[in-house]
Amino acid sequence: MILTDPSQKAEYRNVWALAEVLSGQVQPVTYELIGASRALADAKGSEVWAVLLGAGTAGQADSLFAYGADKVLLVDDPRLAGFSDEWEAGVLERLMRKYKPDVLLGAATARGRALMPRVAVKANCGLTADCTQLGIDPENGDLLQTRPAFGGNILATIRCSSHRPQLATVRPRVMKALAPDSGRKGEVIREELLDTDAKKTKRIVETFQDKETVVNLGHAQIIVSGGRGVKGPKGFDLLRAFANKVGAAVGASRAAIDSGWISYAHQIGQTGQTVQTRVYIACGISGQIQHLVGMQSSDTIIAIDKNPNTPMMQLADIAIVGDLFEVIPEIIKEIDKV
Repeated sequence: MILTDPSQKAEYRNVWALAEVLSGQVQPVTYELIGASRALADAKGSEVWAVLLGAGTAGQADSLFAYGADKVLLVDDPRLAGFSDEWEAGVLERLMRKYKPDVLLGAATARGRALMPRVAVKANCGLTADCTQLGIDPENGDLLQTRPAFGGNILATIRCSSHRPQLATVRPRVMKALAPDSGRKGEVIREELLDTDAKKTKRIVETFQDKETVVNLGHAQIIVSGGRGVKGPKGFDLLRAFANKVGAAVGASRAAIDSGWISYAHQIGQTGQTVQTRVYIACGISGQIQHLVGMQSSDTIIAIDKNPNTPMMQLADIAIVGDLFEVIPEIIKEIDKV
């Protein structure tokens, strides 16, 4: 909605987090969105509303309260089984006009990337995609939305001063979820799905999930990742041996993927997966911004490289200057002694 006068901003309050629902279950990225929403709402002195759209999802509202939501805006309807971006966009646009949120956050997942642009167009407001940082301008209350731009070579901070609500999608595992509080309670606001929320342009015949084995980097506690310095597929054999010793998953930079040394499923960075692991071990990765945005939120970063001046070595909590083909075998030998 276009604001014709700056005073109209006061009509829009609260931060909404759109729950990501898959097969009827709220996904972990939802709690990350609520955590980010909580920080924004606290800065503005407003509330966090979680928006829960789906079929048979009413019983999951308590988990949203536990992670920081004050209210849950619930639309539970059989027509929302599976994923219908037309229905969800229609009901979201109608509810935004009714309740006037200041901010709506969605996940930068396949579902979020399909749904949120539709919502933005229907509501005539802006959308910043793939945000890696969010904040509030203390002077005017605008949402400050930071994302990689120009192929990840710079970080751009975007604001939308003349439209409300302010819409953004957030990359999974960039924001941190709050510690859950099972005793936390809130209010559930039930709304209906109306026939007018969407035109009957398509019908979902069947929904199925790909059962093929995937590399689950998102939930790994330790990741051993390789870049151009690994020098080839045999270098990744060394990283796999190291990863097996420490119970880690194996990741890679885009340079290694593009060289054909390991499959795309292992890629971490702007055009790969975003991770928020406890320990990230970067081996021979220089640390271009495209890679850093995918792993810089890790708790502890360890880098191994001959060059002490690379961005990754400067970012690392522990930087080991040396040849990874000498350093890693020595680490494995020490682990074997334990």
